[in-house]
Amino acid sequence: MSAAVIPLSRPSFSPLVIACLAATWLVWGSTYLAIKFALVSFPPFFQMGSRFVVAGVLLAAWMRWVRRAPWPSAKQWRHALLVGTLMLGGGMGGTAYAEVTVGSGLVVAFIAIVPVMMALGLVFWRELPTRLEALGIAVGLAGVLMLTQGAGFQSSPAGLVAIATACITWTVGSLLSQRVTPLAPGAMGFASEMICGGVVLLALAGLDGELPTVVANWPPEPSAVAAWLYLVVAGSLIAFNAYMLLLAHATPALASSYCYVNPVIAMLLGVTLGGEVVTGAEWGAAAVVLAGVVLLMLGRRPNQG
Repeated sequence: MSAAVIPLSRPSFSPLVIACLAATWLVWGSTYLAIKFALVSFPPFFQMGSRFVVAGVLLAAWMRWVRRAPWPSAKQWRHALLVGTLMLGGGMGGTAYAEVTVGSGLVVAFIAIVPVMMALGLVFWRELPTRLEALGIAVGLAGVLMLTQGAGFQSSPAGLVAIATACITWTVGSLLSQRVTPLAPGAMGFASEMICGGVVLLALAGLDGELPTVVANWPPEPSAVAAWLYLVVAGSLIAFNAYMLLLAHATPALASSYCYVNPVIAMLLGVTLGGEVVTGAEWGAAAVVLAGVVLLMLGRRPNQG
């Protein structure tokens, strides 16, 4: 990620930004069910760690030996370790851990609160919300509170804690990567973050005792392998890099606008392909969360993109 991401001006809807929005909206919406399918053979932290290490190494090798990009500096590696620990170790690791006991559709419905948390986080940079944004924040938080009262999260307190932690660490990591801890320029920065975050996730897998489970389940189910490969290529190399590019070229609110579409796609896929059950009250709670996000985006000032 280039150092120019610290100050932000109004983002232009260039072909790059539009393509990145499409990737984060559509591809990411399908990855949550893929995580669920991969969990059959790959425990959550091992699944995410191996996914990001492989994707990061492939991307770094491409950038170094094909594009002739320099390796990140020691400072940039430190930034990558911090941001990777937060966004991938906490954010993606917590998401996968939550999906062990909570349906993928409900997990991503909860994640829709991220734009609200982004807006709250910007208060630390003295960017106070407008009245409409404040209303969106209140509505979004109310929707999440309703969602946590549903059967899906009530039956899994550990899943609720995991996804709440994931949203917090993802938000903090996103804001830091944009304003405080810039990574190496371009895709090499994304690769370093994936490598560092992946190593942290593999360390968590070891601490959580997942490695014996992987060995016991070897060879993995073909469907789990296919889901893992989809996560590496579509989820990591395409969608995650698209999100990081949006953080570099757009506001945090626009970068996190995938939260409009992802819950709908994920909940529909979870019900139709994953055999998940979503109650009417949980659909209603998800709609309230999305209404809050819509109000938040509508209330942005012109110079916020």
